Order: sequence, then C-alpha cells, then structure tokens
Amino acid sequence: MRALLFLLPTLMAAQTTVKYHATINDVKYVYGQAAPVAHVKPGDVIETNTLDAFGNAIRKPGDKMSMVKGDNPLTGPFYIDGAQPGDTLAIKILDLQVDGTQGVGAFAPGFGALNQTNYTPMLHAPLPEKIWFYPIDKASNTATFKALDSNFSVKIPLHPFFGCIGVAPAGGEARSSVVPAEFGGNMDAPEASAGNTLYLPVNVAGALLYMGDGHAAMGDGEIAGTAIEVPLTARVQVNVIKGRKINWPRFENDASIMAVGAYRPLDDALRIAFTELVDWIHKDYGLSNLDAYELLSKVARIHLDEMVDPNYVVVASIDKKFLPPKKK
Repeated sequence: MRALLFLLPTLMAAQTTVKYHATINDVKYVYGQAAPVAHVKPGDVIETNTLDAFGNAIRKPGDKMSMVKGDNPLTGPFYIDGAQPGDTLAIKILDLQVDGTQGVGAFAPGFGALNQTNYTPMLHAPLPEKIWFYPIDKASNTATFKALDSNFSVKIPLHPFFGCIGVAPAGGEARSSVVPAEFGGNMDAPEASAGNTLYLPVNVAGALLYMGDGHAAMGDGEIAGTAIEVPLTARVQVNVIKGRKINWPRFENDASIMAVGAYRPLDDALRIAFTELVDWIHKDYGLSNLDAYELLSKVARIHLDEMVDPNYVVVASIDKKFLPPKKK
C-alpha cells in the first residue's frame, strides 16, 4: 500500500470484498456505538452506496426541505476486526461515483456562512428556503448550475467526495451527523476523494466506520451550506495500524500529507491543523518541531473546507518534496 503513512505495525489480511446496500430505512444520523451492518477484516474492500444529504428525498421542483427525514444520513457502521482504541484506521478511497443523474443544492433558514445562525444571531429576517437542481452529465464529467432568477447556466467539473466519513467518538459519545470533530464526521473535505488515504483515530472496539453525504463538487468553505449533494457508490479499502495513536484526522497521497483541524473559531481550527502537521513531520520525517514550524511557514498550504457546520474545518498540507526521507 504505497499511500499508507505508517508502515509498521500494520494489521492486514488477505483481501476480500464486503458488499452492502443502504436504504433510508437503515441509515444512521449520529456517529456512535451501534450494531454494525457488516464485519470487515483489515485489507478488505468495502463496496457500498450512500444517500445524499437529504436522504434522496428532494427530487423535483416543488419538493420542500420539510420532506427530509434528517440531515446527512450515514451508511454503516462497519466493524473493523482487530481495531482497538489507540490504533489508527486507514481508509484508502479507491473509487467514488455519482449514483444518479442530478444533484441538489439548497439553503435554508439558520444555515450558511452568510446567513444568521444560532451561532451568529441577527435581527434581520432569515434568508428564504431555496433549492437548485444540478443535471449531471457523466460523459463530460460535469454538473450544470442553472440560475433560478435568470437564464444563466454554467458547467461545473465533477469531483466526487464524502462529505461525511468518520468513526464512533471516544468516551461513549454519540455525535450528530452534522458535526465534524476529532473522529472525522461531517468534514466536507474534498480531500476525502479517490486516490487519497484517510487516517482516523480508533476510539472503540471495531472503530465503527460511517460514511455518507456524497458531494459531486463543492466550493471552498461550502458557504451557502450545501455542495452539489448526491448519492454515491463507493469502494474503500480499510487497514488497521496497530499501536499508533493520532488525535485528529489526516489525509495522505503520493504527493502530500494533510492534517485536519475542526473547531470554532476558525483560527483555532487552523492551529489544530498545523500543530498536528508539525507533530506528524517530527515523528515520521525527523525534523524538530521548530524546524518543521519554520518550514511550514514557507511552503505549507491551507484549505478552508467549510465554515458552516457546528465546527469549521481547515486542512493544512505540505508537499512531500519539501520533506526529508521518511524515518524507517
């Protein structure tokens, strides 16, 4: 597994494929301890589907947000055999495909970066509910934005990713599927796409992996509160890195390492991401903390994934070409 961050000790077994099909009747709306939908061995590939953020309820003009059963329905949980607290779960995203011919975008009262919310109360009236539909052309790999108040339209390249992917939190907590935090969750991270590996801390036996909230494309910040919301079909491979503890989610691909910070205010999310990245560079690449800090000040990148959820999400990254060889 070329993309795996931690080479040893890693728990792996002969690869098999575990197939699962989710429906609105068996999705979950929290990350927490629940009966698993399947047991998966390290090295196995999970093939499954996910519903969109609205549970596939918004289908045509005239449909209302009141038709939605709950936000961000989750497929899972998947129990990863051998995963125990203190380990790291590695999820290599092999393939993600939009499962349908249209996506949905919307904003609703009390949600969005430019709208009054419970965190940012205002005296003005909330914005009205609005819903946009995005026809998807898989041949051209695009979705089409069509303005509601004019004849303007424009094509948007597809970049499918999980808006939600996470594990059961620590301490017996159950957290809403709207929340991003240390366990992953609703990170709305375009980094959760095919070709990348996501690392999550294991907090309970079996890790209990959930995924959902498929996005066909999304702008930085997800400022109106939604991406192009779509159901997905997914193939992911899971592995367990024994005895290696991380505190926050991480992403990796052949070119870069990326650390996640999820909190409010936004500057604290950024500090978490960079503190985690400094620690990663120190432990795996051998630079001192202060040398890593100085290097990141010169070559790091910041991605503001979203600033609309209960916690904001920042991803800090560095290209591997700027790092020394990884420690053996």
